[in-house]
Amino acid sequence: MHAPDDDPLLRQVLRGVNGPDERLNEVVSSLITHLHAFVAEVRPTEREWLTGLGFLAETGQRWCGPHRDEFILLSDMLGLTTAVDDVNHSGPGTMTPSSVQGPFHSPAPPRELGDWISHGPERERGTPVVVHGRVLDCDGAPVPGALVDVWQANDTGLYDSQDDTQDLGNLRALLTAGPDGGYWFRTVRPSSYPVPTDGTVGRLLKAIGRHPMRPAHVHVKVTSPGHRPLTTHVFLAGDPYLDSDAAFAVKPELICHPVRRDSADDRRRWEMDGPFEEIEFDLRMVPLGWTEER
Repeated sequence: MHAPDDDPLLRQVLRGVNGPDERLNEVVSSLITHLHAFVAEVRPTEREWLTGLGFLAETGQRWCGPHRDEFILLSDMLGLTTAVDDVNHSGPGTMTPSSVQGPFHSPAPPRELGDWISHGPERERGTPVVVHGRVLDCDGAPVPGALVDVWQANDTGLYDSQDDTQDLGNLRALLTAGPDGGYWFRTVRPSSYPVPTDGTVGRLLKAIGRHPMRPAHVHVKVTSPGHRPLTTHVFLAGDPYLDSDAAFAVKPELICHPVRRDSADDRRRWEMDGPFEEIEFDLRMVPLGWTEER
């Protein structure tokens, strides 16, 4: 593999990167350098190169739309989304770690605190769950009025956009935290599920011998003025795929242990008709402008 100084073609290409945006020049130059190094190392055949370009073209042309983005899925499956997340979201040890957004986020309907966010057939067959907690800053002070955007798959592992039996907006909610930063909603226990395997990413996973499974989780995205937006997961303890998440998104701090509740007091407190599981998860946001002490 040629070093950049020894590669006349690379030097010629890099001389053409001279736009007014210095950061863009830096990013594009680095990308070009790494891609040329990849070609020098792997020495792809012309057929292999064209196959790769066809893969990328099909990913965008056929598998990206309003309710699915195969390029986000590809980034997730290669661990790149988590890598980018890690370099962008350092913070105090008390913060809630961020995690990948995934390809299935879409605008959620506004709901009141305590609402059921499940309105499909899974409401009858799934395990009822109460999810609650507080939005706090990293010092433990409440963040009142924070917007808490949640979305999840149902008990069979399908999001609303994948499942004709669900209305769009099912198992999604945009909640406003109370004066104490509190939030809560009622739902059903999500299931572990495979990422979509009918597209280009599924073919790639099969070809390299990887499973497509994600452990059961609820997505959460929190925003509040004066704080860095937080996108994260709530993972359910005991799931068999916690140690091999296809998206490489599991972090120990994000694993919660659902607790079964069945007392009359618990049912009355959370307005439940029968036994349910309780998940408590606080969301600790980083203030804007936070910098790591060196």
